[in-house]
Amino acid sequence: MLEFTLPDMSCGHCASKVAMACRQVDPCSQVDIDVGARTLKIASPESRQDFVDALAEAGYPPSA
Repeated sequence: MLEFTLPDMSCGHCASKVAMACRQVDPCSQVDIDVGARTLKIASPESRQDFVDALAEAGYPPSA
């Protein structure tokens, strides 16, 4: 399970864009988004860096 904190995610629209970015990396990934906590959990065999890159490109770079 990959876990990220996304400080720029603040609403449902943001969550939708985050989910789409994750699905572009792995269409079969299981994505759990908590907008209030600004967290993202992903179950996927793809690399963490692939998701970091996709999230950053979508405008939601994970915090370090």
